[in-house]
Amino acid sequence: MNLDQRVRDAADADAAGVKASTLIRERSMLSTVRSRIRALAVVGMAAVTGAVGGVTHAASAAKVAPPAAPATAGSGAHASSFLSIPDVIKPPAGSQPIGAYLVVSGTQTYTCVVPEGATAGAYTDASVPEALLFGTGGIVHHFAGPSWQSTHDGSLVTATKIASSNRSGTIPELLLKVTTRSGTGVLSEADYINRLMTSGGVAPTGPCTASETAEVQVPYSATYVFWDAPTA
Repeated sequence: MNLDQRVRDAADADAAGVKASTLIRERSMLSTVRSRIRALAVVGMAAVTGAVGGVTHAASAAKVAPPAAPATAGSGAHASSFLSIPDVIKPPAGSQPIGAYLVVSGTQTYTCVVPEGATAGAYTDASVPEALLFGTGGIVHHFAGPSWQSTHDGSLVTATKIASSNRSGTIPELLLKVTTRSGTGVLSEADYINRLMTSGGVAPTGPCTASETAEVQVPYSATYVFWDAPTA
């Protein structure tokens, strides 16, 4: 074998080694990302279950069992499962949590609104969510509507805000009522949705102009709890 051939063979071997090394790194990075998502989910779920009780998963729906109420609590026992939820955004009495999900990556998108005839405006329009949630029923995609769809079984709900609770420096916590649903799965029994433990996502302050970027995506995090209401 001449020198040129040996050089070419060595180069091919090096290239193969680089490809293998790159593949190993990519797999390692993917594994790390998945581990971080699981860790984030565990942290978020721990906070949620501290308020609404232990979490279990059934084949038909993600069921979250509220903690047992003291014997002396009487008909108001349901309040024991809502300890960390402000009164103004509690779901109806007797509602049962059917799933809890942590935002592992998410943004709220705001659009610059410039009044007709003006040269400057502000980010006063409603935000549009785009988020990946992870929790008791697997992965849920949260997007415009607002809508939530399970990537596992395709069950989909949309909802409208009916109450909010402001938090300093972040987007408010919410209570939303489900208005439409489709499919059968982890979200199909949801009647109400709480957005809790919010962080970030606040609209940019100050003026904006038509010549600037029309949309701004602001990262946020939160935990969503889905409820089955007995009289909904």
